[in-house]
Amino acid sequence: MNRTIKKSTQVALGGLSTALCLLMLFMTGMVPFATYALPALAGIVLIPVVIENGYKAAIMVYVAAAILSVFLVPDREAMLLFIAFFGYYPILKSKLEKIPFRFLEFLIKLVLFNFAVVVSYLFIIYVMGIPDILTEFGEFGRYSVYILLGMGNFVFVVYDFVLTNIVTIYVKWFRPKILRKTQ
Repeated sequence: MNRTIKKSTQVALGGLSTALCLLMLFMTGMVPFATYALPALAGIVLIPVVIENGYKAAIMVYVAAAILSVFLVPDREAMLLFIAFFGYYPILKSKLEKIPFRFLEFLIKLVLFNFAVVVSYLFIIYVMGIPDILTEFGEFGRYSVYILLGMGNFVFVVYDFVLTNIVTIYVKWFRPKILRKTQ
């Protein structure tokens, strides 16, 4: 009986997490500035799935949300950012943090982020056929792509720091105080 309750709780958490990821990604079509913020927040939803259900379950939730987002999310850029980086990074983060050398860990994280961003935008431009994304930079000049990538790296470092704090709060406060009462 107890195993059945545990399994149903895991399935419910996975389903709710998938739905919440999709809801956040769907809202990017309604709030234009949320194209970058909401895929990052949707990735954060996967943290409890990793902690409570494990890596395999979190990967299944990510894959389900990614596949459904292809068909349901109107903002293609936000959908692609979720699939290419923000959806799986919170799952992968704890694995990367097991690297014994901090500098190497940080370098791998930055390379992963930059690779995902560059591939995403190349996909948008050449596969999806949306070259207008480059003209949006306007008066920034010919160095705008590098400036924006640099700003993106800064935001990623902040995002990584925030994820670490969210995991800490979840494990040390939310889980013992709130989830203890529901189990």
